[in-house]
Amino acid sequence: MSYCDIQHTEEFFIKPESRVAQLDTSQWPLLLKNFDKLNVRTTHYTPLPSGCNPLKRDIAEYVRTGFINLDKPSNPSSHEVVAWIRRILRVEKTGHSGTLDPKVTGCLIVCIERATRLVKSQQSAGKEYVGIVRLHNAIESEIQLSRAIETLTGALFQRPPLIAAVKRQLRVRTIYESKLVEYDPERRLGIFWVSCEAGTYIRTLCVHLGLLLGVGGQMQELRRVRSGIMGEKDHMVTMHDVLDAQWQYDNNKDESYLRRVIFPLEKLLTSHKRLVMKDSAVNAICYGAKIMLPGVLRYEDGIEINQEIVVITTKGEAICMAIALMTTAVISTCDHGVVAKIKRVIMERDTYPRKWGLGPKASQKMMMIKQGLLSKHGKPNESTPDSWKKEYVDYSVAVKKEAEAPAAIAERVPKRKRETESENEEAAVAPSSPATLQPEEQSRKEKKKKKKEKKAKEAAESEGELMEVVGSWMVPQSSRPTSVAARHHLYTPPCDTYKTRDTCSVCPCMLLLSSISIELQHCKPQYS
Repeated sequence: MSYCDIQHTEEFFIKPESRVAQLDTSQWPLLLKNFDKLNVRTTHYTPLPSGCNPLKRDIAEYVRTGFINLDKPSNPSSHEVVAWIRRILRVEKTGHSGTLDPKVTGCLIVCIERATRLVKSQQSAGKEYVGIVRLHNAIESEIQLSRAIETLTGALFQRPPLIAAVKRQLRVRTIYESKLVEYDPERRLGIFWVSCEAGTYIRTLCVHLGLLLGVGGQMQELRRVRSGIMGEKDHMVTMHDVLDAQWQYDNNKDESYLRRVIFPLEKLLTSHKRLVMKDSAVNAICYGAKIMLPGVLRYEDGIEINQEIVVITTKGEAICMAIALMTTAVISTCDHGVVAKIKRVIMERDTYPRKWGLGPKASQKMMMIKQGLLSKHGKPNESTPDSWKKEYVDYSVAVKKEAEAPAAIAERVPKRKRETESENEEAAVAPSSPATLQPEEQSRKEKKKKKKEKKAKEAAESEGELMEVVGSWMVPQSSRPTSVAARHHLYTPPCDTYKTRDTCSVCPCMLLLSSISIELQHCKPQYS
């Protein structure tokens, strides 16, 4: 059968099929969950033995890079609770996700050592509370209270209560959602739930609620049920649990309790969009290098410019928090450029090996430094061969020159009218070059400096004269100046109009002395 006959007899089309994913990552932990659904830029990279999965860190490192979702007890302050945790776990540094008043209970995220780098982002995250409000007088019905609570949503003005240890200034806080849970008309107590912005005072909200109803009200109890992404149902533990877990490890060497109480810091970042980097790029980012597109392996859908994202390794470790400079669509279509700007580095330096400076040119440069053909900083010296000077391009110097050129142009723009006219006349005779601009700029700066010094000198002299005048009226007659010139300088009025007056009330001396709160009236003295 010929080739043409085969084409006519057979039906050629792409059949629909349902391909089952080879790897189900829906149950993978932390930042690796559903990583197979991320967009793939490339799958080619060299895996390195450094680093490990956050759940498999050794116990000392696990504690140092973890946090506790603590159920804060009533009466002690947040600062006291955090200090107790630091003492129990014997660590150097702890921090919390937002202050709770002493009488308030509930969710308090306590970050330990390395995880304290995430404290600021957790403090600004949204919060949820359940509170009890007591009304001073009875109201018509439960519906009236429910409507009043739902009215107090959106951006609201608040002033911190007297009990708060902050500056009492007016501020705007947003209430995202609120609802009434239950109301007891006999005791005039209402239970409500509210989701709000960080820094909202529920005590002030209860006072506003009473004013809105026209009966007055105050907060009775309060409990925080969520802070950021961690709620009271997300493995919340008490102070006793932390103490028991540390006791078990100290006495029985059983670290399973500590691993149940403390969670890796990556758990706080599971709501962020992810960017997976190659192992060879990890340490460079820890040292502050730009997050470039060639180092990206996978990226998530829905990334927008200026959105906060998390950069992770292939083992699921958080490298840093970053601000996206490319959208998902741009990342998929480009092959170079800066993907994101580092906001906060989380990983320790040198957790992964250094993988920069290993190219052919960099290796040759290191060899020449060892042989003395280049200085210790890689700069040419008298022993450097001419071939290297011609071939090697120092990109840092070239970038610096390009960056300096616009600055020089910017300095030339703001000029006076006379200067521009004179320069235009000179330019008609001979066009100026960039090399001749520098001496002109220096001379201009010197003139400005001399002018400033002259003004300062004149100001100092006038101040000295003022002090002489003041001193002459404060000292006795015997210590006043004896020379005619000095007496004339100190006492003679500047014009003839003052000679006919007994007192010179508008004398310049009077005006000067009044500025330093000295009341003085003087007559023109007579000298023999």
